[in-house]
Amino acid sequence: MELLTTLYQTTGIAMLQYNQLIMIGVALFLIFLAIKKQYEPYLLLPIAFGMLLVNLPSPLNEGIMEKNGLLHYLYQGVKLGIYPPLIFLAIGASTDFGPLIANPKSLLLGAAAQFGIFAAFIGSVLLGFNGNEAASVGIIGGADGPTAIYLTSKLAPHMLGPIAVAAYSYMALVPVIQPPIIKLLTTKEERQIKMTQLRNVSKKEKIIFPLVVTIIVVLLIPSASPLIGMLMLGNLAKECELVPKLVEHVKGAMLYTITIILGVTVGATANAADFLNVSTIKIIVLGLLAFSLGTSSGVLFGKLMCKLSGGKINPMIGAAGVSAVPMSARIVQKIGQQENPSNFLLMHAMGPNVAGVIGSAIAAGVLLAIFK
Repeated sequence: MELLTTLYQTTGIAMLQYNQLIMIGVALFLIFLAIKKQYEPYLLLPIAFGMLLVNLPSPLNEGIMEKNGLLHYLYQGVKLGIYPPLIFLAIGASTDFGPLIANPKSLLLGAAAQFGIFAAFIGSVLLGFNGNEAASVGIIGGADGPTAIYLTSKLAPHMLGPIAVAAYSYMALVPVIQPPIIKLLTTKEERQIKMTQLRNVSKKEKIIFPLVVTIIVVLLIPSASPLIGMLMLGNLAKECELVPKLVEHVKGAMLYTITIILGVTVGATANAADFLNVSTIKIIVLGLLAFSLGTSSGVLFGKLMCKLSGGKINPMIGAAGVSAVPMSARIVQKIGQQENPSNFLLMHAMGPNVAGVIGSAIAAGVLLAIFK
């Protein structure tokens, strides 16, 4: 019996605590959403599995804190802000800025959708977070996981775990969060509005665009240069059409490799001891509020543009102003098709969507310049 008792005490079952059970349940639920509901499995699956790993008790399992462990070394790319710019490089190589160039007004919708960042920042200050922490919480409203990780790693690294999990979880749950907000703020007639086809954008315009954006943004907000610079470098490589193998690798193998490493290590920061506290609850709630306000402000500004254009702009495209590319644009397209099967809003929504990527990076640069 003594041997059996000793053997039992070496198992993870003997060390399992109730708070770990809660986190294991959360991880399994997120895995269910990723597999069964197909809510952005590329993001949610590695995050949830990392969360599961770190909360399974073991004498050797200290997650990212174990100095000689695999997760510790992989986590350094998160901690040092290496992975987010590389993901932006891949996003740039995958993104067509043509819809934004064809309709520059989309920039306004992308800017309007960043309202959630600053509203959540104010709310965070009122709830007791300091400036650095409030900025890190607010950036969740941009629905841009890499940007949230980058800013938090610079301003409030002790909050990186819950903020990263919240940011990526809300990105994955875009299909759940956005449709009710869009339908609440728009009428059936507005959702049925058909927009005219965008003009063709020349190759010269697409090559000039990343160069102009890089110069203007970096001169005005130097702290945004790692994100904007990599985003525009990836896009320039794509649009010049001279390095197709490089572009294919960056937006394929490199992106997916970094995504799974980033997801697992971010999930592994969500250990029960550090995650289950009042501060984390505040972050989760404020993050949801930020994302919801970002979507709402984009739609409301879209309604204003609809009125000013005499009903030519479908206000739903404003919801795509958050930086969840291309998920938000697909949501707009899906709802538009439900309301009017002949309605094709995807390319119109991609304009605000890619503008949101630029907008969230600029917002992060502004907050970094103020609080660093």
